[in-house]
Amino acid sequence: MTTRTDTPILDDQLPSDPDVDVSDPRPVMRPVHLRWRYLGLVALGGAVGTALRDVISGLLPADGGVSWSIFWINITGALLLGVLLEALAHRGPDQGRRRVLRLLLGTGVLGGFTTYSTLAESTAALFLGGHGLAGTGYALLTVLSGAIATACGLVVVSWFRPREVRA
Repeated sequence: MTTRTDTPILDDQLPSDPDVDVSDPRPVMRPVHLRWRYLGLVALGGAVGTALRDVISGLLPADGGVSWSIFWINITGALLLGVLLEALAHRGPDQGRRRVLRLLLGTGVLGGFTTYSTLAESTAALFLGGHGLAGTGYALLTVLSGAIATACGLVVVSWFRPREVRA
């Protein structure tokens, strides 16, 4: 019996995963982030999310140095990420279709859709324009609202999760 070099788990104890062939004689399994299939899913999802963000932010340009469309994009993305991850987490281990959905929709689409780099750019522009208080408020409002939105997504999905019956 052999063990893999990247994990202390013996071959016969590895979880079943359609992407891992435990009979493979190579001593190392490729981590998920190094598999081309998954990189392609993330890239495809990222392209879709980024295009969607670009369309929305183009329709609703910044007002007075504050991009409220980006604010709402980030909050919506945080909420949807909470919903997605909570829903997937309670449907089983991160493998097969659940892994594909997490990488395509979560890391890809929602990762491309949300843009905290634009938040940083807008905040810096407000500071440089002499509106430090507005910049601080915008940054704090976005980050705190995003955290609350994620928590709300987690809670809402947990309401619909089947409860275990205790004897």
